[in-house]
Amino acid sequence: MKRDRKPSAQTLSLLGVLLEQPRAWHHGYDICMATRIKSGTLYPILMRLSDRGLLEHKWQESQEPGRPPRHVYRLTASGATYAGADRRQRLGV
Repeated sequence: MKRDRKPSAQTLSLLGVLLEQPRAWHHGYDICMATRIKSGTLYPILMRLSDRGLLEHKWQESQEPGRPPRHVYRLTASGATYAGADRRQRLGV
């Protein structure tokens, strides 16, 4: 039996930030700063959304020598549809 729950306020905030530029890659730290969600909450949400096929993720090499690669995220087409539909529903459109 599949449970459908409403997304949390943190998930909605995260989706809202990603929906502003749905095809752009976003670093986890930048998402943290934009949403003010603590990393211990943010990264599990990112993993769940990735597992559901709503986000893509990859490692991106650093532009600065000696710095480790960083994980980046962006909405998939179904993720953008999900985030847009949820936003319209909340706005009553």
